[in-house]
Amino acid sequence: MAQIVAVTACPTGIAHTFMAAESLRRAAAQAGHTLHVETQGSVGTQDALTPAQIAQADLVILATDVAVDESRFAGKTIVRAGTQDAIRDPGALLARAATSGAPSSPATSAGTATPAGPLHIVGITACPTGIAHTFMAAEGLEGGAKKLGYTAKIETQGSVGAGNALTPDDIARADLVVIAADTNVDLSRFTGKRVYVTGTKAAIKDGAGVITTAQTQAAVHGQGAAGGADPGSPDYVAQAAAAKAAKNAGTPAFYKHLMTGVSHMLPFVVAGGLLIALAFAIGSFQFGDQGIFIYEDKYAGTLGNTLFKIGANGAFGLFVPVLAGYIAFSIADRPGLAPGMIGGFLAGLTGSGFLGGIIAGFLAGYLVLWLTRAIKLPRTLEGLKPTLILPLLGTLGVGLLMMFVVGKPVAAALTGLTAWLQGLGNTSAALLGALLGGMMAFDMGGPINKAAYTFSTGLLGAKVYGPIAATMAAGMTPPLALFLATLIFKNRFTKDEVEAGKAAGVLGISFITEGAIPFAARDPLRVIPSLMAGSAVAGAISMAAGCLLRAPHGGIFVLFIPNAVTNLPMYVAAIVAGTVVSTLMLGILKKPLGEDGLPLNAARTPVAAD
Repeated sequence: MAQIVAVTACPTGIAHTFMAAESLRRAAAQAGHTLHVETQGSVGTQDALTPAQIAQADLVILATDVAVDESRFAGKTIVRAGTQDAIRDPGALLARAATSGAPSSPATSAGTATPAGPLHIVGITACPTGIAHTFMAAEGLEGGAKKLGYTAKIETQGSVGAGNALTPDDIARADLVVIAADTNVDLSRFTGKRVYVTGTKAAIKDGAGVITTAQTQAAVHGQGAAGGADPGSPDYVAQAAAAKAAKNAGTPAFYKHLMTGVSHMLPFVVAGGLLIALAFAIGSFQFGDQGIFIYEDKYAGTLGNTLFKIGANGAFGLFVPVLAGYIAFSIADRPGLAPGMIGGFLAGLTGSGFLGGIIAGFLAGYLVLWLTRAIKLPRTLEGLKPTLILPLLGTLGVGLLMMFVVGKPVAAALTGLTAWLQGLGNTSAALLGALLGGMMAFDMGGPINKAAYTFSTGLLGAKVYGPIAATMAAGMTPPLALFLATLIFKNRFTKDEVEAGKAAGVLGISFITEGAIPFAARDPLRVIPSLMAGSAVAGAISMAAGCLLRAPHGGIFVLFIPNAVTNLPMYVAAIVAGTVVSTLMLGILKKPLGEDGLPLNAARTPVAAD
């Protein structure tokens, strides 16, 4: 029997941290070892190891995905692993620990050879919304680099702009570049550097593993094989190869390109929607019930009418061109931007709306990518391709296709879709709302969630406001339900989950569905169906009651703007009903826990006495 102390920690400090700790406790009890586990998470350190426990320990297990302070374990045998190792096969990890030899130095990681010298790593993380996964991935990469004994600086490209931006000096001295993104990013800064591209999920799950893989698979970016190319003229074929590498990182190429466009489109939609909502509010204050028609010419020159024009004609007039432009940018890099935006503008002229914009973006992107590969010029004229030839031919091609081939059929389809949505009866509307609501809660920020949100925001340009109301109500419900469940059914959740529930409540009222992810990751088979049921109810009630939302984001704060929501009492009722349904299902499906965090009816192995 061995005396063991352990530390578990993951980038978010919630799901994997506690799952790893619990797995180690069970395996140690079965093997007859005495084990004390400290968890380091976003809610602080739990069950902190005492000096006496460390002094008595025969060995130390560090099951961590982020760097932890090892100084207090000086002179002890240290076995390092990731949280996944502890979760998947804790018995094997304990067996390896029990047979471990001399004390380890902090510079050596289990299963990883000590590098000849510390590498300096730079990287970029980005996700479609630029909020949760962006920063979690950055934390995972930074922690993984520290764990391997390397230095790292990671730039986050989020909804509030670039954070911790890389400087030219940072890039110049970098040994390796790691891009962990679910949208395509501009790689032109990294010409001549070894670049590895993956998704945010891989970096969140195992930052050290991503860096280790990058060391063997990264390819030099931006210089052609011929060598001696003009440094000022990027090789767009090489950039296309980098995009292909990103494609193989686990995220479908179509989705990645679409989300790049959506992530750049969202600020225009949100700003325009909020300005329109404010215009109606001001119109109501000035002209009473007639203020709802503030967009009419008879109110020209008033503040409300002016704000409406800024939002509707300005921001909403641009969101389809921006969507199309950045889809093309994702596929063909900068040469695709102008053809894509012009194609998106033509989608507006032809009446094909956001559907035409999506098609224009993909047409422009793949047309420019094909032209990039097909047109061969002398090296001295290569610089003309990205600035003259590709934008000109790309714009000509996509423009003709939009005007003569795509525009009219897609416009007819969009008109039919709009008429169908506006003519839905209560039952049909409820079914559509339930479908959108279930999609919002299924993966909480993943591809299915984004598909529902993208569909709903795209319809704003056609003045269809019902689906976006349903999706926002359904997106607020999951974290709000978890907050309420941790208050009412405390015995179904660990102490750390109860604390995390408070944060989930704040995220819920802000329409950040990702606040429910840690709970779903820990108990997906019970949590996800509970959340989907409540979100489906919220979406169904919202659509059946004819609730309309003119601001596509903002959560509960938008509800205080007059006329931003049509049929406000029923909209609030939809959110409350969905929250209550999910809360009750969580209380029914989740089992009461004992003091050790295990269900009361779970088999327990007694821990051997000292």
